[in-house]
Amino acid sequence: MSPSRSRASDWTWRRRFSACTVLLTVFLLSWGGVVTSIGAGMAFPDWPTSLGSYNLINPVEEWWLVPAYLAEHGHRLIASLVGAFTVALAAWTWWEDPRAWMRKLSLAAVALVVLQGLLGGLRVLWVSLDLAMVHACVAQLFFATLVAMTLFVTDTWRRRDGVLPQTDSARHLRWWSYAAAAFIYLQIVLGALLRHPGAGMSGGYTTLHVAGAFAVVGVVLGAFVVAEKHFDAVPSVRRTAWVLLGTMGLQFALGLASLLLTLYEPGGQAGVIAYVVLTVAHLVVGAVLLGASVVMSLLTSRRPQHAPPSAPTNGATRDVPERSLARAEP
Repeated sequence: MSPSRSRASDWTWRRRFSACTVLLTVFLLSWGGVVTSIGAGMAFPDWPTSLGSYNLINPVEEWWLVPAYLAEHGHRLIASLVGAFTVALAAWTWWEDPRAWMRKLSLAAVALVVLQGLLGGLRVLWVSLDLAMVHACVAQLFFATLVAMTLFVTDTWRRRDGVLPQTDSARHLRWWSYAAAAFIYLQIVLGALLRHPGAGMSGGYTTLHVAGAFAVVGVVLGAFVVAEKHFDAVPSVRRTAWVLLGTMGLQFALGLASLLLTLYEPGGQAGVIAYVVLTVAHLVVGAVLLGASVVMSLLTSRRPQHAPPSAPTNGATRDVPERSLARAEP
C-alpha cells in the first residue's frame, strides 16, 4: 500500500472511531436520562464503589434484576466505556494528527470526561441535586466537543470543501449559527434546572424554558433561511441546515408533548413509561440539535485562504514575508 493510501486509511479509521465515540456518548446521555427520570441517581449511595464493592462487573448478585440498580450501575459502566474510548481517541489523535490545535482539543475532551466522572461521583457522595444539574450541563459540552472532533477529521473539513466567501450573507449565516448554538445550550441549562428541582426550580423556569423554545425556533429558522437562500449549492452547509431544521421541529414537538404530559399527569404504569420515553427522547434530540448547531457554527467560521502574492511583472524581485506564504492548517 502506498504511503498516501495508508494515510487516507488512517484518517478514515480515526473518523469512524470518533463517530463511534459520539454514538456511544448518545447512548450514555439517554441512559443518564433514564436514571434521572426514574429517580435512580442514589441507588448506590457510594462512589467509586457500588455498595462497598469494587467489582465493576458484578457489584451485587443479580443487580441487573433490580431496575434502580440496573439504571445506575449500567450508567456507571457505560460512562467508564465512554471514558476509555475518549482516552483512546485522544491518544490516537496525539500520535497521528499533525495539527497542534487538534491535539490540544483531544486533551480538552479527556479533561471534560474526567470532570464529568468526578461530578457524577461527587453528586452521589454529597447527595447534591445541584451537582446533578451541573453534571447534566457538562455532559452536553462534552458531547459537543466530540462532535467537533469528528467534524475536524472529515474530508469536508480537511480539504476545505465548501468554505464560504467573505460576503454579507456568509457573515449573517455565521452569526445566526452562533446564536443558534448559544440559545440551544441555554435551553439545555434551563431544561436541567427543570429536571433537577433541588437546584431551586420555580414556575419562572418553566416560563423561561417555553419562551426559550420559541427563541430557538426563531434563530434556527433564521440560519436555515439564509443557508437555503444563499448557499444551497454548498452541500455541507445545506445538509447541516436541513438537519438543524428537522431536529428543531422534532425537539419542539417532544417538548410540547412533555409539557402536556407533565400538566395532565396521567396515572398508572403507562403514564410513567410515557413520561420516561418522552423526557429521554427530548434530552437526546436536544443533544443532537446542539451538535448540529456546533457543526454549522464551525462550517461557517472558516475563512477562505488567500493565495500568496504573485511575482512582480516588471521583473523586479522583492522579499515576501514567510507568514504570507504559509498555508493555514485546516
